[in-house]
Amino acid sequence: MTIKMKIAGELAQSVTCQLEPGQAVYSNSNKFRWKTTNVSMETRLSTPPGADAAAGAPAKKGGLLQQALSTATDVGKRVLSGQSLAFQWFRPEGGSGLVAFGGNLPGQMRVIELDGSTGWLTEKEAFVCAEESVKFGIALSKFRSGRRSGEGYILEHFTGSGTLLIAGGGTLIDLDPANYGGKIQVHAGALVAFAETVEYGIEYVGALDAQTMMTAVFGGQGLSLITLTGSGPVILQSTLHFNLETEERNTDEKRGVRAGGGLLDRL
Repeated sequence: MTIKMKIAGELAQSVTCQLEPGQAVYSNSNKFRWKTTNVSMETRLSTPPGADAAAGAPAKKGGLLQQALSTATDVGKRVLSGQSLAFQWFRPEGGSGLVAFGGNLPGQMRVIELDGSTGWLTEKEAFVCAEESVKFGIALSKFRSGRRSGEGYILEHFTGSGTLLIAGGGTLIDLDPANYGGKIQVHAGALVAFAETVEYGIEYVGALDAQTMMTAVFGGQGLSLITLTGSGPVILQSTLHFNLETEERNTDEKRGVRAGGGLLDRL
């Protein structure tokens, strides 16, 4: 049964999920906004007991050692992506319940329904929440520049079947490289998400030479471009996320801070 969701707002959107018995979603703690009291909130380093069974997956084997290794792998993936070590899991008790989430930036949200045939890759700040049957992973292999927080070099990979919710800054823009000769180039700060049918790579425009040295003297910098090729949906954002992160970081430094139906009808 698909999770019922209601997205509210224009360019500062939030989403409220109506969870029925047997349904659950997970999220990062900074995306959670509010919930009804009958929705339990559990912080876990690994998948809650029974989640795989609820998703229709076979039971895990191998005892405590294999479970510990699996947990360590999951935690390592989240550390690489710059996320918190644990996810927050939400499930209702004694009937329907509500839980609400918001994005990191003022902007719009998008619901993606995974059918098990095609996964999605998202920029690390785009993930809002997902149904427990949606699997979380990291995709790094096609980025040559390594990890740089805020510039979209870390991609999170979601597979399986179920509901995935993402968010972006400003207005979300839908494109398909197939409509533009099979290839588009995207500012790294504008990328939100794309289907895994789209091939991707990254290049840094502005190698250190006389021209770029002069540009740097006058306050300029190089530009990271993500090349997307093939065919499939691509979602961009009109606000460059790392610009806002830089502004927030500078502000903190100046301040001395360390850096459906049923219940949904009532909203």
